[in-house]
Amino acid sequence: MTEHEHEHVRVAVIGSGFGGLGAAVRLRREGITDFVVLERAGAVGGTWRDNSYPGCACDVPSHLYSFSFAPNADWPRTFSGQEHIREYLERVADTFRLRPHIRFDHEVQQARWDTEKLWWEVETSQGTLTADVVISATGPLSDPKMPDIKGLDAFPGKVFHSARWDHDYDLRGKRVAVIGTGASAIQIVPAIQPDVAQLTLFQRTPPWVMPRADRAITGAERWLHRQLPFTTQARRGLLWGIRELQVQAFTKRPNELGLVEQLAKRNIHRSIKDPALRAKLTPNYRIGCKRILLSNAYYPALAQPNVDVVASGLSEIRGSTLVATDGSEVEVDAIVFSTGFHVTDMPIADRVVGAEGYTLMESWKDGMKALRGATAAGFPNFMTVIGPNTGLGNSSMILMIESQLNYLADYVRQLDVLGGRVALDPRASAVNAWNRRVQDRMERTVWSSGGCSSWYLDESGVNTTLWPGTTTEFRSATRRVDLGEYEVVRASAAKPEAVPAARTKKGRGGKVEAGAA
Repeated sequence: MTEHEHEHVRVAVIGSGFGGLGAAVRLRREGITDFVVLERAGAVGGTWRDNSYPGCACDVPSHLYSFSFAPNADWPRTFSGQEHIREYLERVADTFRLRPHIRFDHEVQQARWDTEKLWWEVETSQGTLTADVVISATGPLSDPKMPDIKGLDAFPGKVFHSARWDHDYDLRGKRVAVIGTGASAIQIVPAIQPDVAQLTLFQRTPPWVMPRADRAITGAERWLHRQLPFTTQARRGLLWGIRELQVQAFTKRPNELGLVEQLAKRNIHRSIKDPALRAKLTPNYRIGCKRILLSNAYYPALAQPNVDVVASGLSEIRGSTLVATDGSEVEVDAIVFSTGFHVTDMPIADRVVGAEGYTLMESWKDGMKALRGATAAGFPNFMTVIGPNTGLGNSSMILMIESQLNYLADYVRQLDVLGGRVALDPRASAVNAWNRRVQDRMERTVWSSGGCSSWYLDESGVNTTLWPGTTTEFRSATRRVDLGEYEVVRASAAKPEAVPAARTKKGRGGKVEAGAA
């Protein structure tokens, strides 16, 4: 190849977590083998590769937090740990023969749409390739978010984010500060508390924490699942059904969560006897407004004599001294930031340049939005897995990923039907109509009315993260691609083509159904 020629593939997938591997499996099932999976790291796993902090585990039951097409009869616990989920993803890569397609240590630096050739030029850390279709499966929990704290650069001790845990640094006997009280922090705190000399937890807002019904799955259960696979499916179905029934309380009738809130308060009272500490740990917003966390060990750990809870954020660092916004000070040897990820401002969006020459980040300057959570106007043949408003507050994201894979499969089929060098660019009107319906429904949810500020919301206070409905509704809305929502672009003129009347007839998927968005 000359310097102007590059490898060309039908589809380039970015990321090898659940979304990326799921997309790869679906492409193979559709008969497409001309694709690559571009992975910036040296192994598959995504979030479950990067997050290896002590105590890391999933808060969704194992049999629901796995692909329906790749059931695992041998989950060791009802809620699996990070190492078991990562092993599962490695097995998926092997079972479905994905490894020949995966390019490790290939970080995508830029993807730019070529309006003349109608393909994506993808620059990676290992070279450039072109692709007819690009699938971004980087996920919202891939890039850690570090706060801008005055004096952090001059801190003489150890500093790392929970998603970039330094396993070479020994915390035993150290004075450690944990910043944040989200899903990672409530697992880290009880895991390191017995070993550290002093643990100071900086808490801006207390989370609601419910007991975690975790236990070892017996050998008899695993044997039954191996011998009778339908029992695994039945178990998954039961877990799914229970969560589907819970959705209306989150999305339509938040007041129904009052009973759950009382159970959560009882959970605090059982473990925390000190009234002052109990007051610090009791939230003042409706349960469910922020993600409900699950732990049996968090509150008992906070009650230990070597733990101090600072009910305030971190304001400044002076040498080894951490200063809270309430003026209190503590001297520490190490700081662990459990401060979340770039969810509403995903860095990959700044690396994707569309048909008009601006980035996806610029397109989303007023908030993320995508047609059916997948495609953005001005970015032809580009699709996001776990895109805007596809997150869940109470169930498994694998359900949403598989729905988006259905949409991906039909998207590629439609390109085949249209034939030739062709691209699909979602109409801005269709994207806006979808987004309006989603946001109209969002107003009734506990995430908007529960009285809290959460990572679900962007800088404007708009929830661009969660799906305000059931997983069944989302699956119905993403069952197939409606070409009436897209401009068809041909290579000959590189201009939008009128969609044939036969393809614009109304029908299931031909509009955003009233019950689907």
